[in-house]
Amino acid sequence: MTPRLLRAAGPAILVLAALAAAVWALAFAGGADPLTVGDPGPVIRWGLPVAKLLVNLSAAAMIGALVVALWALRAGEREFDVALDTASIGAAVFTVASGTVTFFTFLSVFNPQLSAGPEFGAQLGRFLVDTELGRAWLLTTIAAAAVTVLAFAVRGWIPTLVTAILAAASLIPMATQGHSGDLASHGLVVTALAIHILGAAVWLGGLVLIVVVRPVLAGDRVRTVLERYSTIALAAFVVVAASGVLRSLAAIASPLELVTTPYGVVLSVKIVALIAMGLLGAWYRLRLIATHTSGVFWRVVTLELALMGIASGAAAALARSAPPVGEEPPTAQTPAEILTGEPLPPELTPIRLLTEWDIDPLWLLAGAFGIALYLAGVWRLRRRGDHWPVYRTVLWVLGMLLLVWVTNGALNAYGHTLFSMHMLMHMLLSMAIPLLLVPGAPVTLAARAIPKREDGSRGGREWILWIVHNPVAKVLTHPLVAAGIFIGSLWLFYFSELFRWSLYDHLGHEWMVTHFLISGYLFVMSLVGIDPVPYRLPHAGRLVTLIVVMAMHAFFGIAIMSQSGLMVAEWYGAMGRTWGATPLEDQYAGGGIAWSIGEIPTLITAITVAIQWSRSDERQQRRRDRHADRTGDAELDAYNARLAALAERDRRAGV
Repeated sequence: MTPRLLRAAGPAILVLAALAAAVWALAFAGGADPLTVGDPGPVIRWGLPVAKLLVNLSAAAMIGALVVALWALRAGEREFDVALDTASIGAAVFTVASGTVTFFTFLSVFNPQLSAGPEFGAQLGRFLVDTELGRAWLLTTIAAAAVTVLAFAVRGWIPTLVTAILAAASLIPMATQGHSGDLASHGLVVTALAIHILGAAVWLGGLVLIVVVRPVLAGDRVRTVLERYSTIALAAFVVVAASGVLRSLAAIASPLELVTTPYGVVLSVKIVALIAMGLLGAWYRLRLIATHTSGVFWRVVTLELALMGIASGAAAALARSAPPVGEEPPTAQTPAEILTGEPLPPELTPIRLLTEWDIDPLWLLAGAFGIALYLAGVWRLRRRGDHWPVYRTVLWVLGMLLLVWVTNGALNAYGHTLFSMHMLMHMLLSMAIPLLLVPGAPVTLAARAIPKREDGSRGGREWILWIVHNPVAKVLTHPLVAAGIFIGSLWLFYFSELFRWSLYDHLGHEWMVTHFLISGYLFVMSLVGIDPVPYRLPHAGRLVTLIVVMAMHAFFGIAIMSQSGLMVAEWYGAMGRTWGATPLEDQYAGGGIAWSIGEIPTLITAITVAIQWSRSDERQQRRRDRHADRTGDAELDAYNARLAALAERDRRAGV
């Protein structure tokens, strides 16, 4: 076949395999069976999952093309333009498919009488504006339309990056609709589903782009792009596999259900397809890229697209099928289950700080990738004979392990129940963890370990250095700005609606963790880090800044302890907890944690600054001594030279 036919055949194979798998899985698992009450009819029962399948495939083409363009291709070249055109087409289909899903969902949920009258339009409008489900799909459709225009209009690095971020954000509402907020493990499932969707989209969409862009790549460029895409695919495989396992834990009670229930069988088909794709990709990366030929490429890609289609079709059907673990909430719920979607944890004891876990897939994967990539960089330096201090590696790994425990362990399990545990989690995120991560100097390690690209594309090194040196980063890393964000956001968060948002909305919780981890990191880095920043205060100025921050931190803790009323009383006061301190006493303890425990990392930072100041003075003194020695030697040489010149003059004069 000609390159043009091959470019069309790849996406066609993907869509046909996905449709076939979806139809089989819907029929087998009962996802399209008639409803006992309020059945919307066969068109909606079958059309809605098919439309969602098209949403998934088109969204993948959109975001996968953008990610591969930013990672593997060269801006200003034909290959980059093809990638953005592919993303724009994918986003256009995504827009239409999302609008279709929105309409079909409205018909499925409300089962209204179709008409062209104002009553039907008013019902649809209320669905889009007044219901969470309608708003989510409305936002998805609007964001998809915006990406369609942007991907068609932009061609530079930074506009493409902004477009990719918007494209990724447009997929988030889809994850919030995949699990009821009234069910157990809501936070885990929503986060796992969001990660799963994004990982699968990058993986699948990247492969679609490889098929489309392959004919415009010449010579060794094909092999280079394939190697870079395989790196993306490897990371995506890990993300998809890990998040898929965590998501499945909420849907099946035991591994036996994978073969004894219709839902489990369809899930098993998806798992087998995922494993087969991983093995196929590894085989191609390790064995075939080095001896790349066009025939082998198209055979492997055709098989992988067929497997991806099967997995995508099965996933779309699973979203409409009843899992073995019932999706209906219990009829009688405890106050904690009503508020958090989780049962009230057992009484907090010292041993339960180690035994209680509440998994957050986002930060579990972030910690795993953070450790793995850092150790890979150290190993690369050691392999070429360069030195990297062991203590930096140890501190980084400890910081990442502490991050995993804080976001997945007992503090995450009890933070929604006890204000004191929420405050301890906050203090560790913003102060203790950055104090371990900053000395690891990840930017310096990345700049030394990641090879510089010479072909005009941007890899990890180029993007990291851009993040460090762009104008926004220069402002945020200024010591006074970083200190202002660090202490100001602390007061703003707890004395505004942001605190309530972080409790009621899982997205707010994830924002809280991200914000305070980054703000703490920037603050510590501006004081004691070795990674490059545009400006650092003199050591005396750093100590003064720390004293001010410590004072504001103490005032914050006292302000919490002085509260006569309960903060977010309808949450912490209505949890139904019968063990431990009263909510107001626990809040008082949380203020004490902010005042006392929160000051310890700040004091350690101050000691570190003082040590660095002392060592800086010693280094400056040694430099002055060496300069003096060199100056003294030069003066002696000049004196001896003058004596020799006088002696030579006297000799010539006969003296």
